Amino acid sequence: MRALALMIGLSLMAPVLAAPDKVAGNVGTALGQSGKAEILVTLSEQADLARLAEKHSGDDRLISSVAALRARAAQSQAPLRAWLDKRGVKYRSFWVANFIALEADADLIDQLAVRKDVAAIELNSRLGMERPADEAPAIVKAVNAIEAGVNRINAPALWAMGFRGQGVLVAGQDTGYQWDHPALKNQYAGWNGNSADHDYHWFDAIHSGGGGVCGVNSPVPCDDNSHGTHTMGTMVGDDGASNQIGVAPGARWIACRNMNQGDGTPTTYSECFQWLLAPTDRAGNNPDPLRAPHVINNSWGCPPSEGCTAPNILQTVVENVRNAGILVVVSAGNSGSACSTVSDPAAIYAASLTVGNLNGTAMSGSSSRGPVLVDGSSRLKPDVSAPGTSVRSAVPTNGYGLKSGTSMAGPHVAGLAALLMSVDPTLKRDPARIEALLRDTAVADITTTQTCGGTASPGTIPNNTFGYGRVDALSAARNGLGVLQRNGFE
Repeated sequence: MRALALMIGLSLMAPVLAAPDKVAGNVGTALGQSGKAEILVTLSEQADLARLAEKHSGDDRLISSVAALRARAAQSQAPLRAWLDKRGVKYRSFWVANFIALEADADLIDQLAVRKDVAAIELNSRLGMERPADEAPAIVKAVNAIEAGVNRINAPALWAMGFRGQGVLVAGQDTGYQWDHPALKNQYAGWNGNSADHDYHWFDAIHSGGGGVCGVNSPVPCDDNSHGTHTMGTMVGDDGASNQIGVAPGARWIACRNMNQGDGTPTTYSECFQWLLAPTDRAGNNPDPLRAPHVINNSWGCPPSEGCTAPNILQTVVENVRNAGILVVVSAGNSGSACSTVSDPAAIYAASLTVGNLNGTAMSGSSSRGPVLVDGSSRLKPDVSAPGTSVRSAVPTNGYGLKSGTSMAGPHVAGLAALLMSVDPTLKRDPARIEALLRDTAVADITTTQTCGGTASPGTIPNNTFGYGRVDALSAARNGLGVLQRNGFE
């Protein structure tokens, strides 16, 4: 007989299932509420991309990684998929990490939990973008030419040498994007100057739940919130006139919508990561890893308050994307100023380059601090910091507005990474090297007296308040790449 236990939470009685070491506790809670739960079934076998990364470089690293992920998923999922098919269970198969998403009742979950090929069963709960209290999407009409944050990280110094991000492909996964915004249209990889082709350049992971003004499965890039458009503007935005809002205006961009009016799920985040590893046409067919970006900006978080109680729920996904050769930039979160507030996936992972929010020369009070305790790692976070307060960037429709938060700091770092890749193309498909470059050349000119996790700030570098310091294009070019000397600027 199926083993059931009862947990009492408030007035709710929820079943705890067989093989509790495999089944996340919140799965039982969800079953108690509706009798069914949306779950992620992670298989025991996972591809070892870290070993592949040691043997391959450049685009070959990405191609071989995608092939390994797809092959491992196809082989190891076959028995489980046949088992589900026989029972008429609908499901979705993923290869970015080896898991299957489906809706199940307690009986089906118990049967899944005792299978030897199943490693974990987790709730596919609703997640959400953090909206910090100081985030203000007020429309601003004034034109500021080169924006303050872009100047603060010295991006124009590299523009003057001819490095603007050319030859680099950036990506975002967010609330969506207004692709034809005057500051974004010419940089969109799907625009050739005369017409738009959205295949391989855009994907919508929102398949149900309304989708706001964009609907679901939007065939063209669309933003149901404004957050995504704003972040892309900080990465690459330039209208060719006075609105120079982006760090790498010579880069091109592609994108995926992972949130429905500000809320996502583990499957929508994973689906976007998977699509970005091997972009497809809009029908989801003909994946091509050669069209994958070099850096992905992730200005979103997965807080426990929205059901993401398993800190490792996206860890394998993020690690696989980085090991395949894509830099993963993630905003730290806006739960500061207390210590150990970097607590949400994907900011907590070692595979993420995590970014804190600067307000002038000081850390923003809302910017999350380390160390990471939620997974028991005591990992130092953030890694670096960047301007993220009162950032002016693009918003729908064809406008500009101010927003604040680590969501605005992250795109400065993603854009800077693209800028540096245009200086030295060998940085592409080498996340470890560019992460080290950004850390090692960061400038510790941040005012703080805060101590977190046993490190004294700013006396100890790195620390859990601002990481290694403020990212700086000029410092990276001079001290990390020697570009000034090579080009006769010193």
